[in-house]
Amino acid sequence: MTFDNVKIIKKANQYFDGKVTSRTVEFEDGTLKTLGIMMPGEYLFTTSDAEDMEIMAGECEVKLKGEDRFRTIEGGENFDVPANSSFDIKVNTLVDYCCHYIK
Repeated sequence: MTFDNVKIIKKANQYFDGKVTSRTVEFEDGTLKTLGIMMPGEYLFTTSDAEDMEIMAGECEVKLKGEDRFRTIEGGENFDVPANSSFDIKVNTLVDYCCHYIK
């Protein structure tokens, strides 16, 4: 997948002492995506906008707010997170991801 006619914010978004990083990609219509890497570990993320998390490589386990158990997500799969919610993620191997923000 390639993105055309975009602006990339060079400054990295860093979370959890740098174990999760991403770069913001802004499209001509104002749509935002982030491209990033997650190092192995366990993290809790909150959302303001709805998100489609595309796992491009690696393996993780995800539990959305209100769910009882984790489910495994591997490279080539994705999961959706509602707006104003949260998700727990256990990153088992280095994860390469693209977060698509949904307005």
